[in-house]
Amino acid sequence: MDRKTLHLIIYGRVQGVFYRDSMRSQAQGLSVAGWVRNRSDGTVEALVQGEAAAVDMIVQWAHRGPPHARVERVEISFAQGEFRDFDIVR
Repeated sequence: MDRKTLHLIIYGRVQGVFYRDSMRSQAQGLSVAGWVRNRSDGTVEALVQGEAAAVDMIVQWAHRGPPHARVERVEISFAQGEFRDFDIVR
């Protein structure tokens, strides 16, 4: 299986719009592991890991987000680590 791990920083109106909870639901549906959290600068940060096609799908979703989000841009970089579940980090 071709797996990859990516680090995302999502900019825009992404806090207070159920972004983290929605991302967790999407990730679980795609069998993607990792975590998501709000940052103090108003962005959302996530680490996503799984089958390459599933990770690509969650990245596509991250560019849209949930209905009330207004994503301006997503910074993407490669990352490392080993994850089993997808968690919201507080």
